[in-house]
Amino acid sequence: MDAQRQARLEQLLDKQDITECLGRFSRGMDRFDREVFLSAFHADATMAAGPFVGSPADCYDWARPMHEAGQIATHHNLLNVSIELDGDTAHTETYYLFVGRNRDDSNWIAGGRYIDRLERRDGVWKIALRTNAIEWSGMVPSMGIPFADVPDIFGNGAPARDKTDPSYRRPLTNLREKQIPSS
Repeated sequence: MDAQRQARLEQLLDKQDITECLGRFSRGMDRFDREVFLSAFHADATMAAGPFVGSPADCYDWARPMHEAGQIATHHNLLNVSIELDGDTAHTETYYLFVGRNRDDSNWIAGGRYIDRLERRDGVWKIALRTNAIEWSGMVPSMGIPFADVPDIFGNGAPARDKTDPSYRRPLTNLREKQIPSS
């Protein structure tokens, strides 16, 4: 393989590692998995999110009770990601869409961008600095969750904000009986 192609492949691998790192932040917060959340950050990283400025561990400890008290479910959806590599440093801009199903059955939605500096230390990419550019927010009308009346809808596991969530089950298997609804 020629050197130019090899360099491109190495960049793609770096970008994939960075993308997976960014996703660990969202999964960790939405599943209340502190270990996964913190795995996205270097221990000495700094975060600026809303009124909070401090360490990732302190941010998790601040944000979790707020999300737990306010929402039944949260989704930190990551959208467009721009990654600029410069040796062992990378700068990213990640558009996000936050959705929270509130305990009063209202739905909160917000959008913005995570602007990060990542560093590769000991061969591992993690966030060293994150700032959150919140650009808009609003409420969305509520409606019932689709198919809530299906008796075994949670037969493969109910959504949960902990390690009982079906996404943690290994191996993932189908526990529901075959059924094809009539049209």
